Amino acid sequence: MSPDPRAVLSRPAPEPDLTVAYGEHPDQVADLRRPPGATPPRPLVIVVHGGFWRVEYDRRHTDSLAVGLARLGFPIAQLEYRRTGQPGGGWPVTLTDVRSGVSALPGLAAAALPGQVAPVPPILVGHSAGGHLALHTATRSPQDVGGVLALAPVVDLAEAYRLDLDAGAVAALLGGGPADVPDRYEVADPRATPPPSTRTVVIHGTLDQHVPVHMSRAYVQAAQALGADMHLVELPDCEHFGLIDPESPAWSQVTAAFRSLVEDH
Repeated sequence: MSPDPRAVLSRPAPEPDLTVAYGEHPDQVADLRRPPGATPPRPLVIVVHGGFWRVEYDRRHTDSLAVGLARLGFPIAQLEYRRTGQPGGGWPVTLTDVRSGVSALPGLAAAALPGQVAPVPPILVGHSAGGHLALHTATRSPQDVGGVLALAPVVDLAEAYRLDLDAGAVAALLGGGPADVPDRYEVADPRATPPPSTRTVVIHGTLDQHVPVHMSRAYVQAAQALGADMHLVELPDCEHFGLIDPESPAWSQVTAAFRSLVEDH
């Protein structure tokens, strides 16, 4: 593994097999990857990238993660969505794009990858801000989601605003703080909404300097108290980016958690 954990964001990877559109905007697309070799139909895995919802980061930053998951024998869709810092991005479009994409992609992928996508709800794998979007989608559209693997997710937007994570990223997404737009936090903040009804695994490195692990601890504890099927895996020697790097020591635990979500399919 590179001594710079962020190197995974730009590491060369094979090109996706094809790209499909779930809407008319250029960013309403997803890259599809076939699993190598002959495999039975499996649930589609939708990867939701992070980057604090900002336009500077896109789906190609999850190429290594997507390739690694495809090698486990699953069809993959790397979802793109409109982000802050571009016309039309932010509230509410960033969130509704992801929900629309998750709803449409199983059908689109089944048509594009014949015989490889099982007719079941997809598994969502979201990193950082993508973890937030995956959990939000599972809460708002539970019928469209078969399980969530949230990697270092931003699960408390009010706390992230208070901590000024990534220099105002939450305010850029929602248009202000909890006192300015409380109705938006009530919709978008996982800590302010019921937990997903589907099986969920949250993985967080205790060395994470981008999204503090204490937010995941509090979120999962509260969700479990409400009866949610949710589990937290803490990795004591892992920072923020090792969770999406198949070359990192954390990868075996990421794949174990992923398999626990798909074992019933």
